Amino acid sequence: MYFKKGKMLIITIGLMMLLSACGNSDSTASAKQEDEATKGTINIGQISWAENIAVTNMWKVILEDEGYEVNFHLLDMGTQMAALENDALDINLEVWLPVQDAEYVEEYKDKINFSEETWYDNAKVGLVVPSYMKDINSIEDLKKHNELFNGEITGFDPGAGTMLTTEEVMKEYGLDYELIPSSEPAMLTEIEKAMENEEPIVAPLWNPHRIFSELDLKYLDDPKEGFGDAEKIYHATRLGFAEDFPEVSEWIKNWKMDDQSIGELMGYVNEAEEQGEDPMVGAEKWVNDNQDLVSEWVE
Repeated sequence: MYFKKGKMLIITIGLMMLLSACGNSDSTASAKQEDEATKGTINIGQISWAENIAVTNMWKVILEDEGYEVNFHLLDMGTQMAALENDALDINLEVWLPVQDAEYVEEYKDKINFSEETWYDNAKVGLVVPSYMKDINSIEDLKKHNELFNGEITGFDPGAGTMLTTEEVMKEYGLDYELIPSSEPAMLTEIEKAMENEEPIVAPLWNPHRIFSELDLKYLDDPKEGFGDAEKIYHATRLGFAEDFPEVSEWIKNWKMDDQSIGELMGYVNEAEEQGEDPMVGAEKWVNDNQDLVSEWVE
């Protein structure tokens, strides 16, 4: 998820151009008029992870109901951090600590506001295999079964903190494997295909995730605790966001979800996507069904 300094500069410049070069003077004037008709525009970073798509769309529904305009920017974690530092983004809704995104906190702790408030306290990260793989129960087992997996771990976004952690775990356990990057949807497809034929596959995954309700997967024991224990999920904002949007800043600090609520939200969003609808349709249904909980956040 990290970038070399030179690459970071290039990506940051490109990002700023991408987010700012969105029209001529007429469109700029039009956007200004739209802002004046709302409480303001909030730019939220989005990642193509199931839970991230769910919560970003949920907040879009909530904030637009409250009179704000919300724009999404689909960017990997490293680029989101650079964008928050440069005020090109307002919010990143998903920062995993104490392990997965710790390097980002270390690099950007004086440049970005990392909230001390968690919105989910029972996250888990690790390597998973199908439950039918009875002889593979620990990460240590992978070392002696290299050929079974063709020396490959099926991964997802190359910039994700979990992918970086997986690389470190591979070194720690002395695994002579290649971590294959792709995307979350592509990784899930590979897992589903392998399990249809009861073939071996190993991949990094996390909770909360809908896939555990759909497929019989198991986490591998991690005796060296390379992935850490339970993770907690926080959010991050650009410096000055709380001053510009004080009520929104407080609402997001109030935000809390448990396994049931996040699981239900992800289910609604996934159902909408399977029916060819926008994820926001599922998020809107969940918000309507959970007004009491939402009201606790938006006080």
